[in-house]
Amino acid sequence: MFPWLWIWNPQVHFPWSGSVAQRIEPNTNWFFDAIRPAAGDGDIERKAFELASYGKQLGLVTEVLLGLIQQDAVTPDQSARALERLKDIHHQIETIKAEDSDALVKSISEQLERLRVRQPLAFQQLANTLARTL
Repeated sequence: MFPWLWIWNPQVHFPWSGSVAQRIEPNTNWFFDAIRPAAGDGDIERKAFELASYGKQLGLVTEVLLGLIQQDAVTPDQSARALERLKDIHHQIETIKAEDSDALVKSISEQLERLRVRQPLAFQQLANTLARTL
């Protein structure tokens, strides 16, 4: 048996009672996007941070320095491992920078070629401007 008002079935959502799907993953890009262009490249900084956080890098530097200054604070073996890890991180960050530079050069080259084909006059003006500044 159906209730006599089964056709009229309103759905009322009071506050905090409806669909509460939300994204709870924090957005941390604001930190890297806030880096001034003169201070560094935010994208490279983000990649380096994903490789080894600032705290991890600082901890390794501290272990190496303490190993050099106070042999009783950090064992020579710990200091040597920290130095090797720092060298590895440095090499990986330099690789990230080189890849970013290569990608930038490729992108600029492709854009210049597209400009040369589509707008030869604008390309010539840009080439003249660059020739004067270089």
